[in-house]
Amino acid sequence: MIYVMSDIHGNSERFNSVMEQINLQPEDTLYILGDVVDRFPDGIRILRKLMGMPNVKMLRGNHEQMMLRTILVPYEQLSGEEQYMNRYFLRLWYHNGGWVTHDYIKHIRKTTRQAVFDYLQKLPLEYDVEVSGVRYKLTHAAPVDLYPRFDRGFRKLEDYVAWVRIPMDYKHEGDYILIHGHTPTFHYQTNSPSEIWKGYKRINIDCGAGYDGDFNEEYRLACLRLDDLKVFYSTP
Repeated sequence: MIYVMSDIHGNSERFNSVMEQINLQPEDTLYILGDVVDRFPDGIRILRKLMGMPNVKMLRGNHEQMMLRTILVPYEQLSGEEQYMNRYFLRLWYHNGGWVTHDYIKHIRKTTRQAVFDYLQKLPLEYDVEVSGVRYKLTHAAPVDLYPRFDRGFRKLEDYVAWVRIPMDYKHEGDYILIHGHTPTFHYQTNSPSEIWKGYKRINIDCGAGYDGDFNEEYRLACLRLDDLKVFYSTP
């Protein structure tokens, strides 16, 4: 079986709920489309667990991008201009819930921290998979082939695929179904609790696991099984 999940955001309760439901087997494959860290405190713990699972394939989201850009190189080793940009990205990261991740990562061994950084740096920009004769392109925010059309001023391709937001009504011309996260589906629809959104040859699976609802039921983590398109949602 092939499973796809995105935007866990350090929420171990929701992550564990979904993992119990899908009961991942050694012959299965789980694709994680990025944003494992930030907002909730268990992002690095979850990430390290995923790193140790041979049947997990992951992409780097914009939150992993922010973490790497902020703390990969020690501040004192940066030039004056680089230090200025580092402070900018630190504020951006903290504004997006990165302080909980930074606080945790300060207290783990340097070798463990470096192993996490090495793992994240080697991740691809997207995955192409075929299930039951259907082609899927898996990415965090946007696929590489739309970069010329929606570059939005991003200088680096790795930033574009992790950050850009494709208009909800855009219809791509690729011969695949695009699956992504990054933009919570409550921006696309008013369903409560949040649900996976399906558009033209496109599926958004970010159901807001990084947010708290009034009764902790408004937002949840979703996982899509590509073999039969069954959806698994975390339970409170």
